Amino acid sequence: MSGERAAGRGGRDAAALRARLRVRRRDFDVDVAFEVAPGETLAVMGRSGAGKSTILEVLAGLLSLKEGEITVDGRVIDRSSGPRVRTPPMSRGIVLLGQDARLFPHLSARENVAFGPRGSGVAASLARSAADDWLARVGLPDAGDRRPSELSGGERQRVAVARALAAEPRVVLLDEPLVALDPVTASEIRTMLGERLAGVTTVAVTHDAVDAAALADRLMIIEQGRVTQSGPVREVLAAPATDVAARIAGLERLVGTASDGGWLGGEARLRTTDAASLALARTDGVPLAAVFRAADVRLTLPGARLAATADNVWRATVTHLVPTPTGVRALTDTGAAEIAAAQAATLAPGTEVVLRLAPDLVRFVPVV
Repeated sequence: MSGERAAGRGGRDAAALRARLRVRRRDFDVDVAFEVAPGETLAVMGRSGAGKSTILEVLAGLLSLKEGEITVDGRVIDRSSGPRVRTPPMSRGIVLLGQDARLFPHLSARENVAFGPRGSGVAASLARSAADDWLARVGLPDAGDRRPSELSGGERQRVAVARALAAEPRVVLLDEPLVALDPVTASEIRTMLGERLAGVTTVAVTHDAVDAAALADRLMIIEQGRVTQSGPVREVLAAPATDVAARIAGLERLVGTASDGGWLGGEARLRTTDAASLALARTDGVPLAAVFRAADVRLTLPGARLAATADNVWRATVTHLVPTPTGVRALTDTGAAEIAAAQAATLAPGTEVVLRLAPDLVRFVPVV
């Protein structure tokens, strides 16, 4: 995917970004190192307060490094040790696009987009012509004369994207630009971003795995200021290394050990048909995590006979019942199941249930 993105349309050749940074935030340090190849998009995900936005603020020059170095195409733009380098935000070739479009309220959409090029010395007529072109690219060909107050939230975000890219940045930083939009508008902006950011080196902080899958080449998971997993987006989402990564991927993750070619965790014994998982389970005692979707789990009440004696069938106790758009998620002490609201009416915290999971719907991943 990176090659396709790097070949996309961009004002300048795509830049390589390298960052090794440490900065103090409240009760922990954000201490990470990563690289982004020219034209590549790196998604950054994690819980609220994990340090994701801090990384963007340091890259953009809004926060000072405690330790480390940041380079764009080999040019040092920030360095903590001697010789100290501290490039002002406006001179880094990096733009930050956040949840708030932050358009100049007194300027038209055209003048907002033309602001960057004009500040770089481009003639006003050329900057305005380029602004109209960018507005057309983001789906607003007739919005040039309108002010931000005359635009919807989605339209303002489109103008913000046009303004950011019209400045021909070396690197674009996205700080959850879709989070304040309704689902339909967010989907439209996501598609537009995927098209417009092709060939632009990007670091995108998001809380939504859909954004990561649609926009990014690689995914980096941040927990308490540290990188806990990094790799191609689909590989990370398919094999989460931590509980946080599993929640991001929408998967259940149970930690146990390899046992007799399967997985054992407490009284639950799971088997799988996945070849890669079977290879991991060859050696008894090796720590393994079983990962699966809650939607694939079948939940029933125990019958008169012993209900959980076979592989992939285990007893559990309900801990919480959480409404979802399509029913209820029954959380238990060993996994979760998606069930209908009518079935949830028969359950309560403390209810003993039986969970069933077909072997072809579970995989094993290493515990790191």
